[in-house]
Amino acid sequence: MSAKSKKGTDNAPGKEEEVVKINKWDGTAVKHALDDSVKNALMNHSDMKEHFAIIDGRLIICTLAVLIALVALGYDYQYSFPASKPVLIICVCCYFFLMGVLTVYTTYVEKGIFVVANQKNGTGSAKRWQASSDMKKYDDKYELTVQLKDSRGIREATVTKSVANFIDANGVVLDDLVASEVNRIVNSLNADRKDK
Repeated sequence: MSAKSKKGTDNAPGKEEEVVKINKWDGTAVKHALDDSVKNALMNHSDMKEHFAIIDGRLIICTLAVLIALVALGYDYQYSFPASKPVLIICVCCYFFLMGVLTVYTTYVEKGIFVVANQKNGTGSAKRWQASSDMKKYDDKYELTVQLKDSRGIREATVTKSVANFIDANGVVLDDLVASEVNRIVNSLNADRKDK
């Protein structure tokens, strides 16, 4: 999976920056490492604050599922199986229903979004940035989509590049190249006019 080593400095004095080294043949690890690097690059822009509503939705669904499982466990502990059968059936049905809701939520609401951030301007208006990614199994193409919502409307940019552009031969994520690409996308979205 991923091994981490240190070196370098971050914005804060005395703080060490992590250099992420991954197994470059593990597509899932590559995608997650690039997602983390994109998130860090986006959050380094001025006045960015992460917005957790999408993640909170998933956590609420999962929490409800765990609570239902705990009710089933507690009721079965209090009243042995034959007596607890109706409650267990209801809890199992509710649990599987919530797992279906979670699947729909992650597929149609999250849609690969791994970061949402709000940015305040000097004028007081707010911008909402979100980044999502996709990487097919056994493919080296990393597709990054950055979306901007502001007073001018919704604009987005998508870039597809080989992971070799962002990871060296040793499996180290090249954060400066990722940040450069993210900055280019952010600058182009900030400069774009709303399409009519």
